[in-house]
Amino acid sequence: MAKQETTLSFEQAMDKLEQIVASLEGGDVPLEQAIELFQEGMKLSQLCGSKLEQVEHKIEILMEQEGGLVKKPFNPAAEEKGEWK
Repeated sequence: MAKQETTLSFEQAMDKLEQIVASLEGGDVPLEQAIELFQEGMKLSQLCGSKLEQVEHKIEILMEQEGGLVKKPFNPAAEEKGEWK
């Protein structure tokens, strides 16, 4: 992965990925360039996924429980089911 790609913010990486997808969907890209764009897009996708995982690990929900605060890991599946309060 290029050094520049690892220093991109999540938003910058997503913007660049969206541009690549639009170019590839347009179909006006020569095959060699399409392969390069696809490879760059895969790297950006992995970078975004990694950044999302890092954020997910940092997110914790503070809950009041018996007069104290208890940290609980964020569980998006429980949120969808309405289980966390």
